[in-house]
Amino acid sequence: MYDVKPTKGNTKWFTHDRFGMFIHWGLYALPARHEWVKQIEKMTNEQYEKYFKHFDPDLYDPELWADLAWNAGMRYFVITTKHHEGFCLWDSDLTDYKCTNTPYGKDILKMMVDAYKGRGLKTGFYHSLIDWHHSDYIIDDVHALRDHPDRAKLNENRDMSRYREYLHGQVRELLTRFGKIDIMWFDFSYPSHDGFIGKGRDDWQSEKLLEMIRELMPEVILDDRLDLPGSGDIVTPEQYQPFEWITVDGQKVVWEACQTFSGSWGYHRDESSWKSVRQLISMLIDTVGKGGNLLLNVGPTGRGEFDYRAVERLQGIGKWMHSNSRSIYGCTQTPFDIKVSDGALTTYNPEKNRLYVHLVNYPFMGYFSIEGLDEKKVEYAQFLHDASEVGIGSLPAGGAHLDKRVFRIPILKPNTEIPVVEIFLK
Repeated sequence: MYDVKPTKGNTKWFTHDRFGMFIHWGLYALPARHEWVKQIEKMTNEQYEKYFKHFDPDLYDPELWADLAWNAGMRYFVITTKHHEGFCLWDSDLTDYKCTNTPYGKDILKMMVDAYKGRGLKTGFYHSLIDWHHSDYIIDDVHALRDHPDRAKLNENRDMSRYREYLHGQVRELLTRFGKIDIMWFDFSYPSHDGFIGKGRDDWQSEKLLEMIRELMPEVILDDRLDLPGSGDIVTPEQYQPFEWITVDGQKVVWEACQTFSGSWGYHRDESSWKSVRQLISMLIDTVGKGGNLLLNVGPTGRGEFDYRAVERLQGIGKWMHSNSRSIYGCTQTPFDIKVSDGALTTYNPEKNRLYVHLVNYPFMGYFSIEGLDEKKVEYAQFLHDASEVGIGSLPAGGAHLDKRVFRIPILKPNTEIPVVEIFLK
């Protein structure tokens, strides 16, 4: 139906499932004040070591996490195998800086993959290209020690070629130890420019890394952050909603918005800017209605649990998805040139030829209208949550705007967060 740029990875399931869970978890859950706390507060490895020595998520239950994701309507997950702090959530052979050497002592990633796969979710690995802990990672302008008075001296014995070997070796571990991996989500490149010292494709040897990934896991979906144009299967806008379907060189692409419940990705105890269930559902609808996916992030606590606010929102989304997920799975942007009244959001299922109207701002007058929808195309309409009929007719007495299809709905808003009208088209 839409001319979308071809991908090397298998994105067919991805553009059907539409909704995934992002998980940012690491040592930064203990300070609980942003996942970049080491960089923001310019900590040395020695200062950060206390979190490694005290990491013991004794309440970690990946089966419960998987149930929360599935019941929220999420159908895939992406977990931070290693974030910028360098701490690894699996028993890597290439470092001692890993979960199995903490008081917890267990392979967190293996347990998680088993639980999520067992629940039916596809598996995604986030892996940081950046590493503020590794002794060979050159200190640059984003590093935790960027303003250290002895920065030049500290860099004297560092060797990025050794770090690249480590980076590639760990990616090989991730793609050979955990069965089929559906997504590899790298983060992130920041090339040097105008006096700023950063890192990009040459530092990671992105071409070589890409070749190894395609050899080991040909159908894996890759994101777009290797600083290697054309290598990514998906475009990944972060913490913002695009105005329309994302295009590259004028062609529509497969894309995924990654968003948080609040501002931080990792657990942030004192953050209070949490989005409501209604906002989050609206974000999901808006994303699918522009041809994209939503990857919604959870930052678990240091004890290994989801924050109560995250649980409340996941359960709220799940309650809505229970009866309205038909307007999400398998859906995309509406192909018709139509205009719906009252700021409603639309999605469309091309396989079933059904239009979904999401009444985000529920009309108060007992009807809503769709301008430009041919009367002959409409077969039937119903509320999606309970399959109760929605009347189709013309506007009240007066006869104005006869080019609009009118759908009659009750004055009283149905008992669902955002009511959805399912329109069967001929």
